[in-house]
Amino acid sequence: MNIGRKTRDAIAFAAIVLVCAAVSVSPVFNIAHGLSIDILTALRWEMYGRRLDPAASPAVVVAIDEETYQAPPFKGSPLPTWTGEIGRVLGAIVEGGTKVVGFDIVFEKSIEQSEIPFGGGLFGEKVRGFDRDYLRALATASVGGKVVLGEVLRGDQPIRPSQGQRIAVRQSQNIRALNVYTDPDDIVRRLPLTFTVDGKPVPSMALELASRALDAKPELRADGTVALTGYRIPGAVRGTMTLNFEGGADDIPTYSLADLTACAAKGDKDFFRRQFEGKVVILGTVLASEDRQRTSKRFHTGIEGARAPRCALAEAPVNARFNRRDIAGVYIHATAVNNLIGRDAAVELGRLPIALIAALFAAFAALIARTLRPATAVLTFLVAIGIYLIGATAAFNHALVLPLSEPLIAGFAALAAMVGYRFMITDKDRRLLQKSFALYLAPDVIDRMLASNKLPVLGGETRHVTVFFSDLEGFSLIAETMSPEALMALMNEYLSEMTDIIEGHGGYVDKYIGDSIVAVFGAPADDPDHASNALRAALDCCARLEELNRSAAAFGGSKVAQRIGINSGDALVGNFGSRRRFNYSVMSDAVNLASRLEGANKFYGTTVIASETTVALTGETFAWRELDTIRVKGRNNQLKIYQLLALAAELTPAQAAVTADYARGLAHWRAGEFALAEKCFEQAAETDRPSRMFLERARIYAQQAPSGEWDPVRTLQEK
Repeated sequence: MNIGRKTRDAIAFAAIVLVCAAVSVSPVFNIAHGLSIDILTALRWEMYGRRLDPAASPAVVVAIDEETYQAPPFKGSPLPTWTGEIGRVLGAIVEGGTKVVGFDIVFEKSIEQSEIPFGGGLFGEKVRGFDRDYLRALATASVGGKVVLGEVLRGDQPIRPSQGQRIAVRQSQNIRALNVYTDPDDIVRRLPLTFTVDGKPVPSMALELASRALDAKPELRADGTVALTGYRIPGAVRGTMTLNFEGGADDIPTYSLADLTACAAKGDKDFFRRQFEGKVVILGTVLASEDRQRTSKRFHTGIEGARAPRCALAEAPVNARFNRRDIAGVYIHATAVNNLIGRDAAVELGRLPIALIAALFAAFAALIARTLRPATAVLTFLVAIGIYLIGATAAFNHALVLPLSEPLIAGFAALAAMVGYRFMITDKDRRLLQKSFALYLAPDVIDRMLASNKLPVLGGETRHVTVFFSDLEGFSLIAETMSPEALMALMNEYLSEMTDIIEGHGGYVDKYIGDSIVAVFGAPADDPDHASNALRAALDCCARLEELNRSAAAFGGSKVAQRIGINSGDALVGNFGSRRRFNYSVMSDAVNLASRLEGANKFYGTTVIASETTVALTGETFAWRELDTIRVKGRNNQLKIYQLLALAAELTPAQAAVTADYARGLAHWRAGEFALAEKCFEQAAETDRPSRMFLERARIYAQQAPSGEWDPVRTLQEK
């Protein structure tokens, strides 16, 4: 079954769009999906900077940081021995009015459980009661639901707080999981909302802290979604929320445990009230080598440090010299708490909307690849990507995640596929048409026809052009002395070389008439320098013909000369002919005059003659000799004609001298001073045919003046 070209192209277009969109959302590229969030997080930071004031952050962090390890009483002491100081800080924070305190660190073992022999017994027995203050602080805080300990679920071997801590916080009532969700590329972009423990759904640490801060229980709905105070928490992966990280650092106020310990020791209750009242406090490690996670803010992490207001210790310098791509795990839970309380968790689109966006990008890319040149199409698509990135970043500033990887993959794939289709199928027809019709029509005319998808029609337009008319001198005599085959070889060589030069200067060969060439400059393509380009083409044609006379085998030793006439003016250019058959051509009196000027070369013995109109358009770029004032056959108006000698910069002294003598002689001739004209013309009469021609006439008129009123205008009777 034969199908039309338009139908074939439409089917190919639809297939490319659908296949590229489907491939972009296939599991093969799932690993690239999360990159959209990472890029948008970085772009939003660059475009909008910080969105929220850190002081307004619902969650704050108490950091076990490098400063804590170097400050007394912690310096030189193992972490399990810090429980007493942590308990005092916990009590001060709770007394200061915190909503709830969560532990992103698990004290799995107690020093009281040590079975190392010491002093005739076990070390644990010797320090029995060491954790008493810490356990009392936990028990006191748990009464009002002010503390949540963390655990890490690992199948049947979870990492849990020590038994005494679990009892102090009333077992699972105040213990929640700290596990995070890692994407296939090992990046944390999402956080679980619930976990199944003993067959029941239990909120995660972040959800538990947020719900206690809002004094509301989370709603675990049948469809697997979770709501908090009516806020349906969005999540692209079932049971999780997509984190909406700020870029940079300092978005979560961070306090050093060392400073808070000193503050609690001096009893500054006002500081704890000012900093922690109404806040969600998360205690965790902020170290360079412990509990580090790469997240969707990896391209703009900032330098971490405890930069919140200080209470007792002098501000310590931040121990970091560069931005790392990972962050402390405690900030993941703090960000989740802020997202839940602020109701701005990132909203990801579903598979179908993403596929539709990818299909739109693929359709746009295929369309521009179908209608524009490949380089232009790529540039246009890159501009479209830039605009889309700006829009997607603006949307992400309102927590909406528009896909980036899928549209880009689909778009570039469609762009490449359509370019390949054009090259293999569509443009094959176009190239054949251009190659074939370029032998008959101007390339610009063919391009217009292909661009419009319309056949040419009769009609034209008036354009200011320069007409180039050339002819071979003595062609009939040459043809008589050569065989048809040799004559054809000579003409093909001559016409090919002259045509290449004319087209190389922007001209269009209208037609060949035997050995004559009719060309036009300034149409069909616009050319503001059409007159100058026609003259340069004439000079190059003359130079090339001299080379052909010397070296071309097809010329067979024949010395061929040419005559060229050039004229500028308004002309009608377009398609002329019958309704069934026509040519792109040029038509006007300017064309006829160019033909007459070509013939005038025969009378004056010159090679290139141009009209005064052409000379006026070219300025001082060319060297001219004013030949005469004439009337041509078929015209009553007189006109000045000029011989083209060379480019102005290439005029020889001998040519300049002949031109000067000729100009003086021509002035005397026009004034009727024939004797004086005779003296001027005889200076170059032996080598210059125009001078010799005027000399002969000047001598005649010097001896016998013409009768009647003197008319210096010459009328040429031959075409």
